[in-house]
Amino acid sequence: MPDNIFNVAEIIDMGIAKERKRRDFYGMVAKKFKDKKMQDLFTQLRDWEDEHVKKFTNIRNSVEESEVVESYQGEFEAYMKALVDDLQYKQISSANFAKYVRNPLSAIKYGMGFERDAILFFGELIRHMTPSHQEKILELIVEEKKHLIYLAALKADYE
Repeated sequence: MPDNIFNVAEIIDMGIAKERKRRDFYGMVAKKFKDKKMQDLFTQLRDWEDEHVKKFTNIRNSVEESEVVESYQGEFEAYMKALVDDLQYKQISSANFAKYVRNPLSAIKYGMGFERDAILFFGELIRHMTPSHQEKILELIVEEKKHLIYLAALKADYE
């Protein structure tokens, strides 16, 4: 067996961390804006992401400690971490939030970025899952695409 392996369960843990950060971002947005439409939108997005955390946690709990073969030591971990350790996620802290999210349009754009990121992350992860888990990940991808479409339509109202 090759020395260069990465545990799929650890990747799922990274995905759960991303889902939590998106959930927290949407929660902050919902509290920031006085506009009822924006509050409702981002509260709904927060709740959807919370459901994703639960679904992803269930997947994590049922995944065996399978491994991914790499072409060089650290390849897969570095790639998946690059997807997780994005500047956008580092800006979710309360301190940075007000600096970067000043109006509904900027909040929507951030949300769209998070949804695209989730689709990319899940798309990479799915190749390393068993068929039954692939179905669950595909469901999450479909949901993230719906969120992206929803935000894109709303974005047009603010441009």
